[in-house]
Amino acid sequence: MDEQKRAALHRAKARLDAHAFYPRPVSLRGVRIWVVPWLFRLPWFRRFDGYSAWWTIAVRSRELLADETLVAHELCHVWQMQHHPVRMPLSYLLVGYARNPYEREAASV
Repeated sequence: MDEQKRAALHRAKARLDAHAFYPRPVSLRGVRIWVVPWLFRLPWFRRFDGYSAWWTIAVRSRELLADETLVAHELCHVWQMQHHPVRMPLSYLLVGYARNPYEREAASV
């Protein structure tokens, strides 16, 4: 992982460490950021600038690595999945995106 991505993750972790959402702080072990503009051209992803799935954070462009709010939001989703690896992703099927408590939590960081 290059230094710009590593620095973005460490800034986001410092921001999350100020919150006590879960018993253990977010772990960066195995977390990767991918800059994948093609992904965000797909219909489902067009509305997002970032997306996370388990230990992977995808961003639309390299410039977004400087967006501390976005990276912290996506890293918060990684943290949520570290504590609720089944319940968290299933919540999107059960309650959707707009009313999802995990989205509200990530938006608060």
